[in-house]
Amino acid sequence: MNRMKRMAVVLVAVLLVASLAACGGGGNKTTTNNGGNTPAATNNGAGEEKTDTGEKIELTFWSLGTTNYEDLAKEYTKEHPNVTVKFQNTSDQTAHHNNLTTALSANSGAPDIFMLEIAFMERFISAQDKFHNLYDLGAKDIEGDYLDWKWKQATSLDGSFQLGLPTDIGPTVVYYRTDLVEQAGLPTDPDGFSAAIDTWDKFGTVAKQFKEKTGKPFADLTDLVYNGVRDQAADEIYFSKADGSFIGDTNPQVKKAYDFTVKGIQEGWIGNTLLWSPEWNKAINDGDFGVMLGPAWMAGTIRNAQDSAGKWAIAQLPEGAGNWGGSFLTLPKEGKHPKETYEFISWLVNKENQLKSFKASGLFPSIPAVYSEPAFTEDKDDFFSGQVISEAYAKSAERVKPVYYGPLHDQVDTMFKDALKNVLEKKADPAKEWENAIKQAKTLAERS
Repeated sequence: MNRMKRMAVVLVAVLLVASLAACGGGGNKTTTNNGGNTPAATNNGAGEEKTDTGEKIELTFWSLGTTNYEDLAKEYTKEHPNVTVKFQNTSDQTAHHNNLTTALSANSGAPDIFMLEIAFMERFISAQDKFHNLYDLGAKDIEGDYLDWKWKQATSLDGSFQLGLPTDIGPTVVYYRTDLVEQAGLPTDPDGFSAAIDTWDKFGTVAKQFKEKTGKPFADLTDLVYNGVRDQAADEIYFSKADGSFIGDTNPQVKKAYDFTVKGIQEGWIGNTLLWSPEWNKAINDGDFGVMLGPAWMAGTIRNAQDSAGKWAIAQLPEGAGNWGGSFLTLPKEGKHPKETYEFISWLVNKENQLKSFKASGLFPSIPAVYSEPAFTEDKDDFFSGQVISEAYAKSAERVKPVYYGPLHDQVDTMFKDALKNVLEKKADPAKEWENAIKQAKTLAERS
């Protein structure tokens, strides 16, 4: 990863904020959503109409992570010989987005196409003067093809500006060890296990039973349990989308997520490992816990635990679903060919090509019409007990509800998770840790 020096990042951020303030970026916040669904059209092929005017056009594309977009771009060039696409790819999300911040601040060096990860949406959604409004280029015509909650993640609060076209999503599910679940006397089939834990109260009861029967924690770690409950908040989590004020202390879903995780700690059914740590990866491989609450892309981490092959399956989260991750294709205004660029990106993420991207790179589709395609549902996954896991993810994707995050979400979220970590590791008082997290969050909000 190409990491930028900390001082440079700070300077760039200051420059961008100053630039946006000077330009009067409209003050609209994103309606950063995590749910809902609209009926999908059968084809989203805005690129079907060729625009080969003879002018040679080279589009620059800053892509992120593992995709098949370069292969698809070659297909597009065969049909549109005057259009070629030059890629700059990275897996470093922070450097990727900081590079765009630098370019936008300098009004020089931005690409024609920028792949924007949802975690960075708040940094750019208010910079509307720096991007093309995709509604001006025809995006209204294809809006209904996509999951409603996904589309709105890139829409201004007043609904007038569309920053990007949706690519992939990360619907959350319950990954579980069938061998350990069977040992605990619980149903091992996905429907049966989903029914056994279909409320958080039932989840807690099953977790205690599992711990008593197997001697192992039911859930792997505090962060993912907290996320699972937190993401089912109604419309907002820590911040009001109306005025940006901190509401985490009065949002009942935040308190529910905190108290439920504390319950798991105190009853001993949540494991004591850290997300992404070697110990956590070893626990996945060795079968040291029963369930993991995570997004679709977490399957890649589980597959690395080769000794556990064939022992996993996927159930649905209790009481709803959530989403973690996913990107958008945006068009910085420096691009000189917005019409041709829009035609390309709308073709790149249409129904046919989202299916190709899912098959080739595992990018889970944001167009629900893909979910009924035979090619989407035909593959049984031996690693996951022969289950058609694409169907499990699709079911979760269509259960997700809209939720607003706000620009300080990650910082505040860390405060609550640190509080839970203190309860777990230091046996700290949960009530005092809650109050301390609230105090820290309010201080941060007041200073920002």
